[in-house]
Amino acid sequence: LFFSRLIFGTLYPAYYSYKAVKSKDIKEYVKWMMYWIIFALFTTAETFTDIFLCWFPFYYELKIAFVAWLLSPYTKGSSLLYRKFVHPTLSSKEKEIDDCLIQAKDRSYDALVHFGKRGLNVAATAAVMAASKGQGALSERLRSFSMQDLSTIRGDSSSTVPPSVTVRTSSKQSHPKPSRSASEGTGSSGK
Repeated sequence: LFFSRLIFGTLYPAYYSYKAVKSKDIKEYVKWMMYWIIFALFTTAETFTDIFLCWFPFYYELKIAFVAWLLSPYTKGSSLLYRKFVHPTLSSKEKEIDDCLIQAKDRSYDALVHFGKRGLNVAATAAVMAASKGQGALSERLRSFSMQDLSTIRGDSSSTVPPSVTVRTSSKQSHPKPSRSASEGTGSSGK
């Protein structure tokens, strides 16, 4: 049933709509436009009727028969429904529908801007936090190097390293400081 509705309700009319556009035949074009308007309304309505009427005997078969009735060149169902019901209703409510659509478009634009700003703020905050965590990791990595390692990389002697930095970083080293070993040597000779 699904495939027959897909073929006869969608693919067949789509192909003939293509032919109408290609041939630029206004009469055929209008006929297929009326069909698509009715079919769109039918598809919208069936979303709700499927919930409540699916238990009805031969419900799905009736839907296929309705689509066939819409398509039939003998019954001209889509043209009949469009001219009797849809066109008069849309003509009388066109101004209200247009106003409603404009308001909905404005509201959706405002909501999009609002959520876009919030999304950018969240992304910026996440980027700053990631950068600060990354900077902290970089500084921890740099602190793990001993000043002696850094001075050998630069090619400087250890005498150019400030003593306060040497004391702080050398406490992590297992090697004694050169200045301490020299003072210890003089202290032991005096005893």
